[in-house]
Amino acid sequence: MSNMKVRRLVQLFARLPGVGEKTAQRYVLHLLTGDEETPRELARELATLRDELRPCERCGNVAEVRADGPTVCEICADSRRDPTILCVVARVHDLMAIERTMAMKGRYFVLGRLLSPLEGIGPEDLPIPRLLRLVADDGVTEIIVATPPSVDGEATALLLKRELASLGVSMTRIASGVPHGGDLEYADPITMGRALAGRRGL
Repeated sequence: MSNMKVRRLVQLFARLPGVGEKTAQRYVLHLLTGDEETPRELARELATLRDELRPCERCGNVAEVRADGPTVCEICADSRRDPTILCVVARVHDLMAIERTMAMKGRYFVLGRLLSPLEGIGPEDLPIPRLLRLVADDGVTEIIVATPPSVDGEATALLLKRELASLGVSMTRIASGVPHGGDLEYADPITMGRALAGRRGL
């Protein structure tokens, strides 16, 4: 790509997670050669993205900024949700993945990060005090810990168990096992161990 404007756009798109240079080039060329309204509409939405969207003041999910009240996401504002069930996730991506299953009837709390000694992230860097207040204020009776089955995710789950033990609420951990359609021979030992530990009757 010789055009400086195109090169700059490719570089910007390539900064997005999961987007390599070739994919970025396809995006730019599509916007350049496709219908004229799409790039203009995209530009308008991107220009106001950080002004109109903020983390939910209650759970940390993405929420639209409101001038007439607190910035609360659609899930927290939904009266049909069970406030006594709280699912704790690491990132908004995880919340969205769980929501796609339509199996979660409660609410969420987004930590924003996981314990990671290698990255210098310790217990004091997690929003544990805010989580404790939320559990008390909402009368939460069950906490579902849905951190990923990684070393950092497991360490974070153990920290949550320790910090929340005094509240006397029921704590559960999502099961993780062999994915549907996956071959057992490719499952790593941790995944296989969880699959066995989380087995249930047929």
